[in-house]
Amino acid sequence: MKTTVEISDALLQEAKKFAASEGVTLRALIERGLHGIISQPKSSKPFKLRDVSFGGNGLQEEFQDMSWDHLREAIYQGRGG
Repeated sequence: MKTTVEISDALLQEAKKFAASEGVTLRALIERGLHGIISQPKSSKPFKLRDVSFGGNGLQEEFQDMSWDHLREAIYQGRGG
């Protein structure tokens, strides 16, 4: 089956050079790569970021309605920022 795949010019040139050094066609190189990816075992479970948050009631009252710029100023106040 024929299909069109868009890849960067730099990657295509690198792939062509690699295929030539391996003595295979670009098609064979692409098929080899796809077979390699498809045949890899699936990971047992997807990555999940640990919840490292802590309990609390959100921002202190004095900071609740501040814009991010004002919050940042308060955070760095007296710290040279």
